[in-house]
Amino acid sequence: MTQTITVTGMSCGGCEANVVEALEGVPGVESATADRERDSATVEGDADTAALVDAVEDAGYDASA
Repeated sequence: MTQTITVTGMSCGGCEANVVEALEGVPGVESATADRERDSATVEGDADTAALVDAVEDAGYDASA
């Protein structure tokens, strides 16, 4: 299953990497990508959407489903 969440506050490739790392730490995530140009992150797997949002927020970015 593919899920896309809105992520704001990413300004560079390092930010994208931080978001990907946070998402990959969520149980059920098989892979993740982040795109600062589109203010989004896409996740493959069966992770809980709320857990994805929480992980990104814990990493210091604003996120919503």
